[in-house]
Amino acid sequence: QVQLVESGGGSVQAGGSLRLSCTASGYTYSSRCMGWFRQAPGKEREGVAAIYTGGGSTYYADSVKGRFTISQDRAKNTLYLQMNSLKPEDTAMYYCAADRSMYGVCGRWYLKLDDSDYWGQGTQVTVSS
Repeated sequence: QVQLVESGGGSVQAGGSLRLSCTASGYTYSSRCMGWFRQAPGKEREGVAAIYTGGGSTYYADSVKGRFTISQDRAKNTLYLQMNSLKPEDTAMYYCAADRSMYGVCGRWYLKLDDSDYWGQGTQVTVSS
């Protein structure tokens, strides 16, 4: 049974930091695209950052470049998102996801949304001004 379990969300003031974690189980962790997505109220879900679990290449949306860092601990099958200099517009439900297929092109994968991929349940991030 595939599981992606997120944690680390919460409420912070603008300029603060949070670190999200996503622990994966039930499938082969390596050689896949994994990433973080977010959905704010009334908006579409969007890709925030992605990583290729095999080689570690990373990709970021322009809105978070220089502030967010995606990383992983392959020994723990865990994905992280370090979020610094948070802004009120970062407020959203954050989801962890993994490509159902292996050896994907992560720079393209995280720009599209595919409900058939593996998704976590989400963790709320709220940034107040």
